[in-house]
Amino acid sequence: MASASFLSLLVLVAMASAVSAQLSSTFYDTSCPNALSTIKSAVTAAVSSEARMGASLVRLHFHDCFVDGCDGSVLLADTGSFVGEQGAIPNNASIRGMDVIDNIKTQVEAVCKQTVSCADILAVAARDSVVALGGPSWTVPLGRRDSTSATGNTGDLPAPTSSLAQLQAAFSKKNLDTTDMVALSGAHTIGQAQCKNFRSRIYGGDTNINAAFATSLQANCPQATGGSGDSSLAPLDTKTPNAFDNSYYNNLLSQKGLLHSDQVLFNNGTTDNTVRNFASSASAFTGAFTTAMIKMGNISPLTGTQGQIRLSCSKVNS
Repeated sequence: MASASFLSLLVLVAMASAVSAQLSSTFYDTSCPNALSTIKSAVTAAVSSEARMGASLVRLHFHDCFVDGCDGSVLLADTGSFVGEQGAIPNNASIRGMDVIDNIKTQVEAVCKQTVSCADILAVAARDSVVALGGPSWTVPLGRRDSTSATGNTGDLPAPTSSLAQLQAAFSKKNLDTTDMVALSGAHTIGQAQCKNFRSRIYGGDTNINAAFATSLQANCPQATGGSGDSSLAPLDTKTPNAFDNSYYNNLLSQKGLLHSDQVLFNNGTTDNTVRNFASSASAFTGAFTTAMIKMGNISPLTGTQGQIRLSCSKVNS
């Protein structure tokens, strides 16, 4: 009898854990019914002011989720006694939009005190950024809580020099499949990249690049390393850099992927057919993209009583 009772207790605990880990699209319906509309209006204003900010907010969500899960840790600023993720190589002088998230947080706090997490704001802001740039919408599961620490371990973020095998391994580690990977890479239909991340590709480092495309990029990306040239920018999608569409994949068909990690998706490999499919069908791309964004947003969230709801996204509650 005692064993049976113990087994029942274990089952109940397991069920409770499973329930607490579930995110819900209706999480704030009662506690903060104006949360989503507040976030949306703020994101729309930010993207209207600077189109590039849409890509920056999507990237911020991605860089949060791929490091220790979608817990808002990427937003924590360094202090004298705390070193977070923002200064790590993939993020240093690269990630942006933290000020926009801080502004959104201030507005949300004004309507609902210490209710909506920074991690959830990131997830919703990424969706609203895509919509603001003409892309698809999706229902964002909510209920994430914020971390109280950051490991600074950004090694799980794929590099712009990644091979196809390295990309597949990085995404597989987060329980995202190859289709998810190719679809999420399509976020590069918006945004810009720094010269230092594609310099080698346009100066003979890759053979799978359109020659005229490489030459056009060299004008603003000097071959010499160091200095301001490293941070000069080029659009990831030269056709429609501020529109969320499927032209990114058509660029790959023409060997006009800006980053090495872009073009490896179409380079006589296992992902070629997926790229062709997304290039020929905008609906196939957007369907796969929204599915992948929901899956990515569910990477190891803190839920229930884990973590906290930060009052300020840049620092842990005192």
